[in-house]
Amino acid sequence: MAIEQRLRELDARHRDLDLIIENEAKRPSADLTRLSAMKRQKLKIKEEIEDIRLRLSISHH
Repeated sequence: MAIEQRLRELDARHRDLDLIIENEAKRPSADLTRLSAMKRQKLKIKEEIEDIRLRLSISHH
């Protein structure tokens, strides 16, 4: 199902961003603007993941 594939892609992207953000934050001269943008992107992905999971749980009832 396409929606399940999208969910897997979003989960992977969310994990990747988490690692990138963690590594950027550890740098002595971390780019705070870049960090902020990545955190916003990660939040949008999380919200989309939650929306898909909610729709999937509703459709399975």
